[in-house]
Parts: sequence; C-alpha cells; structure tokens
Amino acid sequence: MNPIKAFLATLNLKESSRSKLDISSIYDIKINTLQGIPLNLSSYKGKYLLFVNVASKCGFTPQYKELQKLYQTHKENLEIIGVPCNQFGGQEPGNESTIASFCELNYGVTFLMTEKIDVKGKNQHPLYIWLTQKVNNSVKNSSVKWNFQKYLIDPKGNLIDYFLSTTKPMSHKIVNYLK
Repeated sequence: MNPIKAFLATLNLKESSRSKLDISSIYDIKINTLQGIPLNLSSYKGKYLLFVNVASKCGFTPQYKELQKLYQTHKENLEIIGVPCNQFGGQEPGNESTIASFCELNYGVTFLMTEKIDVKGKNQHPLYIWLTQKVNNSVKNSSVKWNFQKYLIDPKGNLIDYFLSTTKPMSHKIVNYLK
C-alpha cells in the first residue's frame, strides 16, 4: 500500500472521500428540515451549533432527553440540530413523520431536526463532509463512529470539536464552551 493510502486508512477515510467542498463556510451548506423545508444555516450565525446524528432505536436514544435539556438551558446562544441517520445498525428505519412523532412524544424534542441523511460513506451529505474533513473545517479529520456523535461549532462558524456518543449532552466537555 502506498504511504498516502496507508495514512488515509488510519484516518478511516478513502482517498476519494477527501474532497474540498466548493463553499466558503458551514453556513453555505444546504440541508432540509425533517419537514422538507430548506434550512438556512446562516440564520444561526452568532450562536453555537451542535450537530448530532440521531436514531430512534439506539442504546443512546435516551440522550434526546439531555439534548432537550441542553437546548432549553442554552437556547439563547445554542441551536441543536438533530440529524437522523440509518447507517448504524439500521437504528433509524422510520420516515420523516415517524421520526418527528417519536421525538416529540417520547422526549418532547423542540430543537431542529433535519431530513434523514448519510453521515459517512459514498453518499455522505456535504454537512458531514465539512464536519469530518480538515480540508473543509480547518481543524481536524474525524469519522462518525456511531449514533449520537456530536459536533460543536462556535458562533463564527468554526468547528470547535467533536464528541463521541458516550459523551452526554450535559457533559462539562460541551457545556463549558457555552458559558
């Protein structure tokens, strides 16, 4: 294996997946809400953004409750954006209306939810290409390991860091940035 491919393999990225997006910032990425309405990320400039790939049938699904608490506590300077994904164990099989009903009925979710997307692989959505590739976010490479991995963006649109699924939403690792 050549050295570049070996290095990329350690990052869990394929050479072809390392691509510079033709955008100037995260605010230029296009994604729809769960209801199919285009979401204008630039309307959240000046706020922290926490992107979380979510699923309804996952061991981490109870984190919805803490995500809602985090949102209620910090909504003046934080927007949480739940991103449904069915790539990990088929744990988000529902359609948009099923997902919306589940989140509202079981956890009282009032933060934003997007359309269901791929967060990894050949059909990776541009949002997650930006979040996971240093060539786009200018901070670090990462790979989405499982549902409920979190990516925190500062009020100027810069990636702060990402947090694995085991990091609870109300963890000091996240909350300390929001003070």
